[in-house]
Amino acid sequence: MISAITIVLSLTIGLSALLYFGQDGLIFYPQPAPDRPPRAADVAIMQVQITTFDGLSLRGWLAKPFPAVTERLPLALYFGGNAEEASYMAALAGHFPGWSLLAVNYRGYGGNPGRPSERTLFADALAAHDWASRRSDVDPARIVAIGRSLGSGVAVYLAAERPLAGVVLITPYDSFRAVAKRHYPYAPVSLLLKHGFDSIGRAPDISVPVLMLAAQRDNIIPVAHAQALFSKWAGPKTWREFAGAGHNDLHTNPAYWIAIETFLAQRTAIF
Repeated sequence: MISAITIVLSLTIGLSALLYFGQDGLIFYPQPAPDRPPRAADVAIMQVQITTFDGLSLRGWLAKPFPAVTERLPLALYFGGNAEEASYMAALAGHFPGWSLLAVNYRGYGGNPGRPSERTLFADALAAHDWASRRSDVDPARIVAIGRSLGSGVAVYLAAERPLAGVVLITPYDSFRAVAKRHYPYAPVSLLLKHGFDSIGRAPDISVPVLMLAAQRDNIIPVAHAQALFSKWAGPKTWREFAGAGHNDLHTNPAYWIAIETFLAQRTAIF
């Protein structure tokens, strides 16, 4: 009996240590810089640099539709997943007619300096928003945050800290703590987790409209986590769940893009 207890304790301590010291590698998967800059026939794409609170320069891409390259347009501000190099989104900006799109790689991603963490991703999101809102070709009253997977927590944080016209959350979670408990039910997650991304704790205080896009067969962030977040959102809310879709293939359904385009069109019509 003593030997069995010792083995169980050793395994528990070992797993806990692995999760604590290795969690950055489990949460963040920085991707390298793209081989070539993004291009698209229907949008003009320019590379931009965002200065962070601690003096780093993060590379991003601002895409604007032809022929309204110099016009003052609403802006979709995109935050990607944990293994996503964001430049490709600039080439997809044609899915958002009449809108500009800004995609900035997280620190440590796409050749950017620094190391990602909850604190720094949140601070960098504020920097990206504030940089965009000062531009003469951006309407600061019509900025919508779009967050996918990991980025959904960044978008929720931004909505809690800055005035936005709306939020689009793609395969979102209620909190990293809740998701980690589901995947590691025997680990003391609450004691170990350094990056909480507590979206559900912020949702009751956010009054802006939200569109949540969930994948019915999501085995990375099961749909119950998105449903929990949706139930706590204080503002107007729209739920779209895609049957048969998984965490990484939701965008292959044409209805996915239509849902986002419709939501953005509604935000434009309000102003």
